[in-house]
Amino acid sequence: MDEPRNNQRSFAANPLRWFPEFITMGRRRLRSQARLLGLSLVVGVVAGLGAVVFFWGMDLVFHETLDAWAGYHPHRPGGEASLWPEHDTPLRLWLLIVIPALGGLASGLLVYSIAPEAEGHGTDAAIAAYHFHHGVIRPRVPIVKIIASAITIGTGGSGGREGPIAQSGAGFGSFVGGLLRLRPSERRVLMAAGMGAGVAAIFRAPLAGAMFAAEVLYRSPDFESEVIIPAGLASVTAYCTFASVFGSQPLFSVPSETLGALEFGSPIELIAYSALALWSAVLAMLYTRIFYGTTAAFHHLKIVPHLKPMIGAAATGALGVGLYLGLRHDQRVLSVLSSGYGILQDSILLSGPAENSLKLAALLMVVAIGKIVTTSLTIGSGGSGGVFGPSMVIGGCGGGALGIVLHHWADHLVPHPACFVFVGMAGFFAAAAKTPFSTLVFVGEMTGNYNLLLPTLWVCTIAFLVSDEQSIFSSQVEKRSNSPAHRGDYVRDVLAGLSVGQYLIPSDTLPVLRPGDDVTKALTKLSEVSHPVLPVVDADGSFVGMVNLDEVQGAALMPNARSLLVAADLMRTDIATLVPTDSLDHALEQFVEHDLMALPIVDGETGRHFLGIVERGQIGRAYLQNVHGPRNAS
Repeated sequence: MDEPRNNQRSFAANPLRWFPEFITMGRRRLRSQARLLGLSLVVGVVAGLGAVVFFWGMDLVFHETLDAWAGYHPHRPGGEASLWPEHDTPLRLWLLIVIPALGGLASGLLVYSIAPEAEGHGTDAAIAAYHFHHGVIRPRVPIVKIIASAITIGTGGSGGREGPIAQSGAGFGSFVGGLLRLRPSERRVLMAAGMGAGVAAIFRAPLAGAMFAAEVLYRSPDFESEVIIPAGLASVTAYCTFASVFGSQPLFSVPSETLGALEFGSPIELIAYSALALWSAVLAMLYTRIFYGTTAAFHHLKIVPHLKPMIGAAATGALGVGLYLGLRHDQRVLSVLSSGYGILQDSILLSGPAENSLKLAALLMVVAIGKIVTTSLTIGSGGSGGVFGPSMVIGGCGGGALGIVLHHWADHLVPHPACFVFVGMAGFFAAAAKTPFSTLVFVGEMTGNYNLLLPTLWVCTIAFLVSDEQSIFSSQVEKRSNSPAHRGDYVRDVLAGLSVGQYLIPSDTLPVLRPGDDVTKALTKLSEVSHPVLPVVDADGSFVGMVNLDEVQGAALMPNARSLLVAADLMRTDIATLVPTDSLDHALEQFVEHDLMALPIVDGETGRHFLGIVERGQIGRAYLQNVHGPRNAS
């Protein structure tokens, strides 16, 4: 109890002591994470470059298709200028159906021919890789995802930008982890950091990207705490990389005169914001059900999957054209196509009784519902894109519509309906994706406005609490204890204090191979053991490798090779060796990493002298004994 006081007295007596102790503390803290943190910076730079390439490609596709041929010139967010001069082509409605269909066909052929896992929304695939695949994503997937998504969104498919960038950032993190043979736990962290970095870059929201990477993995309020720091570094470098090309301004611009009116004025306004929270939760439930219902319908459609994105994209274009004609050529309703961010920029500028009419509320509501349907058609059919961007449009338009209605009914509760656009974006995605806190920061960073922080926190929390279990990210798990990625954590707690030396099977009781033993001798000795691997030991008793039964059987089936191959040709030399003092939880990590049923134990002093093996099944038995106690003799 007196140690902290003694330290304070010593610092007071000698203020210069803090510096060397600070250096020592920093080294101790960074030593175990230096490699991972350094790699996070690299992943962030690559994720930022991926965002640059994707945005450039998507804008180019849009410019050469919808802008040049269809004459579709939507409004853009205030912080995002077009990279190309706008064409003066008049609007051609029939091409708003043909061009998305052709884009869906190109995307479907690309994805299903090269990397089928690049279909749908990429963030969900990255979450699945974290929980269920040891953080492994095939290197080709990010490249295919970026190209396919640029085609899908650029030709009018309703999708978000975050999906391809999240998956590409995660894919590079996974690639680096595999290249450097990182442990599965480190590879998962690096993959999650890449996912957050991609999102941070494309939305110019570094803090939100880091929080998103840690929060989006679970449906409950659980956070992946070990992801936060690497994701923070990766998000900053990704944001700076992207901003150095396209600027650091927020995605949506808010004029100073409007910004002054967008603030929380009185606690009584929380009554209206509570209604917005409930409304956001209802919209989110509608979104997830339509989305996964549409996905299931396309899954059961009896045609080749390559053509399904074309059907979904054509239906998306047809719905957009139908709404345009039904609303008397109001081009704002075409925000149901492509990203649709322009209507959010317009909605943020709501002001005055003329604009805040019930007619405008009806338009915003039509866009919100239409965006739910077009996103479900585009992504649910196998098209490539994200679901976060459309969620911003759905939540912002739905919130703006409710804000206008409540403003006409009781303007003292909703002084400015545009506040509901901001807060609606956050509340809707908090309910749909189960990410209340990162979404809160996202909206603030994308708009450069934190004046509504208090009501946004209120709405996000309530919307999350009253929403149902269905998430727009189907690969999320309920909490850390349910994740396959963390099942080993609980096993390690049980196995703490146990060493592999206690479960050593000594070398003098084992059949071993010499490097020169032929295939026949290897098959004979493998038949004497209960596990499908054997150690290879040289004449000095040093461990040199492991031979797997599958490799030996494959060689035995080749008559010409059988007489030529020996154990030295068939053995794996990349096997991590254990020493008797290694803990069982460390051995468990190595079993998962090398996918073997037995690992070699060597002398810790000499480094290579073979002592014996430990079997994977022994760790399972040790775990059961420590949980349930040894079995009774009876």
